[in-house]
Amino acid sequence: MRVGVMIGPERGDSAKKIGRMLDDIVWAEDAGLDTAWIPQVPTDFDALITVALMGTRTSRIEIGTAVVPLQAQHPIALARQALSAHAATGGRLALGVGPSHHWIVKDMLGLPYEKPARFTRDYLDVLDAAQQAPGPIDVENTTFTVHNPLELGPIAPLPILVAALGPVMLDLAGERTDGTILWMADERAVSDHVVPRITKAADNAGRKAPRIVAGIPVCLCAPSQVDVARERANRILGEAEISPNYQRLLGYGDATDVGDLCAVGDEEAIMKRFQRFADAGVTDLSMRLLPIGDNRDELVASKYRTREVIAGLVADMR
Repeated sequence: MRVGVMIGPERGDSAKKIGRMLDDIVWAEDAGLDTAWIPQVPTDFDALITVALMGTRTSRIEIGTAVVPLQAQHPIALARQALSAHAATGGRLALGVGPSHHWIVKDMLGLPYEKPARFTRDYLDVLDAAQQAPGPIDVENTTFTVHNPLELGPIAPLPILVAALGPVMLDLAGERTDGTILWMADERAVSDHVVPRITKAADNAGRKAPRIVAGIPVCLCAPSQVDVARERANRILGEAEISPNYQRLLGYGDATDVGDLCAVGDEEAIMKRFQRFADAGVTDLSMRLLPIGDNRDELVASKYRTREVIAGLVADMR
C-alpha cells in the first residue's frame, strides 16, 4: 500500500497559505511519501494550479487532485488545465475527478444535479479523447458535442480516478478509469463493497487492477486523547456527513461518522489501522493530518509530531 498525505486547503491569508502548502509538499517528498492529494473545495485554491506550483518544488512524488468537481467546468477546459499541470509536474499528476454533491452543484453553483453517473460517463468520453492529443477532439454524446483541436498532449500516461461511492459509479470507475478515490469508507466498506465491485468491472472491461485511494484522518496522541481527536474530526470534518452519498457509503461499513475512521493513538495504533486498510484492499492511503490542541501553538506542535511519526512509519514499511 502506498502512503500519501492530503495537503490544503489552508485557512488564513491567501499569500501565506500557498507558502505553507509548498512547505508541506517539500516535507512529503523528503519524508518519502508516495503521493500527495490536493482537495478541491468550493471556497478555496484551485487544486490543479496548486499541483502545478507543487511540481516546481518537487521531483519525485505523485501529486493528485481529490477531487475536481466535473460540473464546474467544460471537459475541454479541464483537459487543457490537467494536461498543463501534468507537464508542469513532469508527468506526475493523478487526475481525481467526480460528480460532486447536490449541495455544491445545485445549491452553490445553481447547476442541475441529475443523472450524475451518466454525466460522468459522457465527461470521460471527452477526457479520454484528450488523452490522445495532440489532435482533434471529436465527441458527440448525450451531454456534449465537441469538435475542438488541441495541440497540448500528455507528456506521460495520465492516470484518471473517479470518486465513486455507489454501485453504478464503482462500475463506471472500474470500466473506464484507473481507480477510485474514497472518503467516508471504513475497512468493511472497502473490502465488502468497493473492492469487489470495482475490481469485477475492471476485469470485465479488460483493464488492470484499479487503484483504491482511501482518505482517513490521522492523529498521533496519547490513549487518553483518542476521544478528543475523534471529537475534533467530527467537528471540523463532519460536514461531509450531510451528503446522502456519504451516508449511503457509511451504511456499507461499521463507521457511523468521520471520527470512527480516524487512525488515532500512539504509533502502534496508527500502524495497526493502516494495516487493516491495506488488508481490506486499499492500494493508496491518503492521510488527512488531524492536529489537536487548545491553541495555535499546540495545534502546530501536534501536526509536527504526527508528521515525524508518519515519516518513520513510511520508512519502516519500505
